[in-house]
Amino acid sequence: MPNTTVARRRNVLALHRRFLEGAIAAGLPAKGLDQSFAKKIEISPSMWSQIKSARPIGDNLARQIERHCEVEAGWLDKEDRPSEVPDAAEERFVAAAREAWRAANAKGKRELSGWLKKHAQDAEPAP
Repeated sequence: MPNTTVARRRNVLALHRRFLEGAIAAGLPAKGLDQSFAKKIEISPSMWSQIKSARPIGDNLARQIERHCEVEAGWLDKEDRPSEVPDAAEERFVAAAREAWRAANAKGKRELSGWLKKHAQDAEPAP
């Protein structure tokens, strides 16, 4: 049975992350971006805060968010899409990998890259 509530929350957080990345890349200051996102999707900053925490997103609001974020109708409801929002463990791993990469010499970088490729291949399901 699909869990639309979880899918919508995960996916709206992915849209929020895209918005933040785009705004920061455009040189906007990080302060106030949550309020800007709330304004973009036409809800109050308070409601956006509640959605980020746990408030369910109803059908009408889901379609409104999709329109304002320029994704197809029903985009928020899809459960099968890989999460575009990394969790804390993934963020720690990426930070550690970046630190190791930057500290390594050319040989160390080749070894790190080879190790990751090997383990990624090992993780792929057999056909």
